[in-house]
Amino acid sequence: MWTAYRLRWKRRRLLLRAWWSRGQLTAIRDHTAGIQPGTIIGAATVRNEHVRLPYFLDHHRKLGIGHFLIVDNDSTDGTAAFLQGQPDVSVWHTANSYRQSRFGMDWLTHLLGRHAHGHWTLTLDADELLVLPHSSRTLHDLTAWLDSRGAPALLALMIDLFPKGPPGAQNYAAGQNPVEVLSWFDAVPHHGVVQQKLQNLWVQGGLRARHFFADKPARAPTLNKLPLVKWDRRFVYYNSTHTILPRRLNRLYQRHDLPTGVLLHTKFLPQVVAKSAEDKNRKEHFNNSAQYQPYYDSIIADADLWHEGARQFSDWEQLVALRLMTQGEWR
Repeated sequence: MWTAYRLRWKRRRLLLRAWWSRGQLTAIRDHTAGIQPGTIIGAATVRNEHVRLPYFLDHHRKLGIGHFLIVDNDSTDGTAAFLQGQPDVSVWHTANSYRQSRFGMDWLTHLLGRHAHGHWTLTLDADELLVLPHSSRTLHDLTAWLDSRGAPALLALMIDLFPKGPPGAQNYAAGQNPVEVLSWFDAVPHHGVVQQKLQNLWVQGGLRARHFFADKPARAPTLNKLPLVKWDRRFVYYNSTHTILPRRLNRLYQRHDLPTGVLLHTKFLPQVVAKSAEDKNRKEHFNNSAQYQPYYDSIIADADLWHEGARQFSDWEQLVALRLMTQGEWR
């Protein structure tokens, strides 16, 4: 009861913090007046993602996203100009610190509370592509089914994709499917434990545990996410999209009737080498940046991430067969 009480006040403080962050955002192109009831909304904070965004937007449009709320964190590569030309994108600019905004969560929480209350909302990074069970179905099909089951969210596992050969030696053009370049992944090992405080399933493993944190696996990045939520202005992400408050939403892993998704993580495109050098200097992506210096150094060195045990990605059925994604009763 004491933990629940403290988390209730924590949620209120985070919501207040998000409300205060509104002053850091400047609307560049606001089309939110056109959001209709039933529109599924996408949300992201981006910086220098002009190369990724054409495919990212198209992929999620085809899944059923009807409007995007995007915060541009002071891009210098034409990202803002590109987004302004998209009729289904509302874009805000900020030059404030990504880290001090809880890695963009303060900004997005404010925008979601204002524009997405009552809507199913997909919150992603620009290097994530959502995959659902059944490639012929859309988010509208899925969310209608989740509504019928009283399920307010969808759990997803993030899987790192990588090329065969050094990332910097690959070729990628804007608008291209990243999976054509990053076609490999680690199917095993993954392991999860239940964290009692937030009652969430905490999953680690895959490429980054194998390659970047082999000597300190407990520091490997978290792979479980809760990207799709029927948003309520009282909700707030606690730790990126890994966990959320109220914590009852984190317990959906206990329901075996529900499907899960996969987020294909396309970080390791050729641009990652230069981007990692910038991120290492900016120190905006981790609270304890010093612990992640070897991680950045390995990427900057353009190491080959492939290994003999890697699997080549094919489709959603492969992910279900490998038990990285589940259909539940949504068949």
